[in-house]
Amino acid sequence: MPNVFLIGPGLNKRNFEDILSRNGFEVSKFSSIETALSRLDEKADVLIIEKEQYKNKSFKKFLKASAEIPKLIVSLDYSFRGFAVWLKESLTRPVYNPLEKELLYFIRLILKEKNTREENKTLRQELDTANKEIEFFEDVGKTLTSSLELNKILVAVMRKTKEIIGAEAWSVLVVDETTGDLVFERADTKKVEKYRLKPGEGIAGWVAQEGIPVIVPDVSLDKRFSSRVDKQTHFKTRSLMCVPIKSQGRVIGVLEVVNKVTGEPFTKEDLNLLMRLVDQAALTIERTTLYQKMAELVVTDDLTKLFNTRYLNRTIETEIQRSNRYKTSISLIFIDIDYFKNINDQHGHLIGSKILVELGQLIIKCLRSIDIVARYGGDEFVVVLPQTPPHAAVQIAERIRKSVEHNTFLKKEGYALKMTASFGVASYPESAKTKEDLIRLADEAMYRVKNTTRNGVYAIV
Repeated sequence: MPNVFLIGPGLNKRNFEDILSRNGFEVSKFSSIETALSRLDEKADVLIIEKEQYKNKSFKKFLKASAEIPKLIVSLDYSFRGFAVWLKESLTRPVYNPLEKELLYFIRLILKEKNTREENKTLRQELDTANKEIEFFEDVGKTLTSSLELNKILVAVMRKTKEIIGAEAWSVLVVDETTGDLVFERADTKKVEKYRLKPGEGIAGWVAQEGIPVIVPDVSLDKRFSSRVDKQTHFKTRSLMCVPIKSQGRVIGVLEVVNKVTGEPFTKEDLNLLMRLVDQAALTIERTTLYQKMAELVVTDDLTKLFNTRYLNRTIETEIQRSNRYKTSISLIFIDIDYFKNINDQHGHLIGSKILVELGQLIIKCLRSIDIVARYGGDEFVVVLPQTPPHAAVQIAERIRKSVEHNTFLKKEGYALKMTASFGVASYPESAKTKEDLIRLADEAMYRVKNTTRNGVYAIV
């Protein structure tokens, strides 16, 4: 039953204790707020306080210590004087010399207000957590659209996870299928990258073998904990959560989150949140890996290993949609090798194929990670430049043109061949209004150079 503190000499002269006891309340009596102060940690549910106690020298200290406890401030007369200093606090109600029914009514009312306040606080916390999770999933989605590199996705996912959980550090370990070792794939510090744990070693090794998530409030008390990594990195692990990353029912790695920034141990609620985030992270990793494999098999050119026209068309459609959504530009560069037929005639098609491979890699080195390069057919290449206006696309095309002109091809093969290329640039929505327009205009711009000066850049704007 609720525990009620009666505080003040005037209240002790009334029959409040009998009324409360008859109605199932536990009652503790105190002569002043000063004597009650040291007992507040005994889970007082309601404080019934004589109004005049505001004159006590411990008043401010008492208010601070009892801020979350509902209070009925009782005036034994009908004077308003002295109520104001009490009513600045929340969960506080004035009562004038109450009778039994009135006293019980106000106690139940203020307890109900406290419960409502606590429920609202819980709902706000749950809403805040839900918003953070939504933001996490949105960030993961954005990362997926901007990168197909597993390490970049891992870093993006784990930085957000660290922020939401409130941890000091994180690491992702993957299972080496050959040896069974756990390898640090990504972590907050590069000191541990590629560091290995033997099968079953440490808490991470145990989680990988058992496939069971764990919370370890104090690693110094857990026999499974291995301090080898801490010694190498000069990091002090106090507590951690470790969760298996599974794909099709098989553990492919583990995720560790280390030390709460508050210094407290991780809780079951933290683990539940981490499990939800890891499910998304595992799905992201799995899809990325599968997508990379599919891209290699379905959407890449057999010779150059660049993307093919199927992937090119899909990418242009996607980027045009994104361009419309965010009011940005997408630019295309068409590239055609000058006099490539002469190279095939003089040195053979095998050498010509090797030049195409080397040129593809040369183009990639001139671009950003978000740009896409595809072999369009024969000796033509197409570069897709997301979020790139015409003037910037021309600068990128000129950079590639100079790299081709100054490069010496097949030096290791003993040929040392020099060559140039013609470049055409078009942009959406500046010059093109559809995907077909964009491809056609960039192609026409390239042929304008090819049919005149060659070794140049022309942009349709």
